[in-house]
Amino acid sequence: MSGVPRHVLLVAFSFLLVLLRFSSDGGGAGGFVFPYTSGSGRGTPTAHQRATRTGHQCRTRPAYRRVHVLSLAPRARKVAVEGAQRVTPSLGVGLSGKDAVDQAGERLIPLFAEVDAHTKRTLRRVLDTFREFRVGSNVFAGVDGYGHGDIGRETLDKVYARLFGAEAALVRVQCFSGTHAIACALFGVLRPGDAMLACSGRPYDTLDEVIGTRKPMNDEYADASDPLPEGLIGNLKEFHVSYTEVPLQPGGLFDLEAIDAAIEADPAVRLLHVQRSCGYQWRPSLPIKEIERLCSHVKARWAERGLVVFVDNCYGEFVEDKEPCHVGADLIAGSLIKNPGGTIAKSGGYVAGKLRLVRAAANRLGAPGVAGGATLGQNQNLFQGLFLAPTIVGESLKGAILLAEVFGGTFGLPTNPPPRSPSVVDDTAADVNGDTQGAAAAGGGSVGAEVGGGGVGGRTDIVQALELGDRDRLIKFCEAVQLFSPVNAYVRPVPGVTPGYGDEVIFADGTFVDGSTLELSSDGPLRPPYVVFAQGCTHWAHWALIIEQALLAMGLVEE
Repeated sequence: MSGVPRHVLLVAFSFLLVLLRFSSDGGGAGGFVFPYTSGSGRGTPTAHQRATRTGHQCRTRPAYRRVHVLSLAPRARKVAVEGAQRVTPSLGVGLSGKDAVDQAGERLIPLFAEVDAHTKRTLRRVLDTFREFRVGSNVFAGVDGYGHGDIGRETLDKVYARLFGAEAALVRVQCFSGTHAIACALFGVLRPGDAMLACSGRPYDTLDEVIGTRKPMNDEYADASDPLPEGLIGNLKEFHVSYTEVPLQPGGLFDLEAIDAAIEADPAVRLLHVQRSCGYQWRPSLPIKEIERLCSHVKARWAERGLVVFVDNCYGEFVEDKEPCHVGADLIAGSLIKNPGGTIAKSGGYVAGKLRLVRAAANRLGAPGVAGGATLGQNQNLFQGLFLAPTIVGESLKGAILLAEVFGGTFGLPTNPPPRSPSVVDDTAADVNGDTQGAAAAGGGSVGAEVGGGGVGGRTDIVQALELGDRDRLIKFCEAVQLFSPVNAYVRPVPGVTPGYGDEVIFADGTFVDGSTLELSSDGPLRPPYVVFAQGCTHWAHWALIIEQALLAMGLVEE
């Protein structure tokens, strides 16, 4: 042995150790699997890697580019398998809640990176606008009383107008909900004898009483001994504004022929209502691309009528690179305790669009001639919330994508929008181009792929709908949300009749600002097929914790 070089002995000894290690790990046909991921830098084996090492069956991570399989079977050699195929998610058999969430998160890494890139673009746009209008600490001071000379309010209006592609904007804490802001826009524009045409089907439940298609339900000011008589409710119907609606086509597209027919049949049509988000309907939310198609058609076909295209923009702000006014919408409205408030705004709503229409909405909010109104020291919160909005919206998108991936991609429940991980998108590429049969089969009845367009993953709002199919499951999902909320986590949500809603509704919203759906919330009407609508979060990991608990409570996984 003395004649053998020392380095040769070291190599031989190292090789012997490797052989011993492989044999103790199972070797043979199981072997090691080494994923190649560009620049991941992870030193600790993932759950997938550990399972593969011991020969257990496991889904392949979407990020795999090359797999080397090493085996100690007789006469076997090192084999390189190029382009390992991704495995379509199974129905979650044998998974724990944590496993389901972790594996979904691994599949979504590329898509989450796209969300971060979108957040960066939107944040740059917000910062550029703040710089353009010289936002400084001097605009944070509020004005009370009549609110005359409030430089902060005036600057905020200009910033919103620029960001939303509008001539003017009205941003006020006196709008105490998105429905209130929408009502100001509708009542500001419509006059007795006019007609409103809903182009995306029936609007959100809370607008029923504004329009007059449903009598008030559970009004907190109601007196059973002295009910409010017809004529004093204050809805559009009482002001002799008529209402008709045209449903969307299958797949979520505007039915332009039916819209043209409705406009031609009624010369009184003055305003076209579009609801960007799905509301409590099982339909795709409307991407900016589709809203642009409607606006372009209406402006070309009915130019002489001077029709107003109004868009309910709730839940859609900053999800795509453009807003409805950028593509031809005349007027939009939304809530400050949703996307643009960034979880900081205490209350409020906004209206943006053409100057004359925004002025009309302002007169409805206040009164003709009273100007802007006081902001009551809320300017700083509104500016700070707007600055944070792109980041919070980005995290909300990740949370929504994770919900769809786990419940739709792993457990096969119908989701809207559908799962969008690479493993699902690759298998349903044809469905994005119009083949809805394959999408339904792959996503368990999910919708949303047919419309096309949208932002990251085809999304155009932060809402994720899950069809749970069972009253008890819907309640247990909301209980899990409440249990992992920062506020009132010790209470249990129960279904009940809520002002503005016709059916029993259950809400889970342990938020710092009452009703701030952007913080994180879920809700749904207690009616078949028992769909829960989930939205918001300050970080997607919050939804990861909730999903683990919800899967366990709903009986989809075992402890």
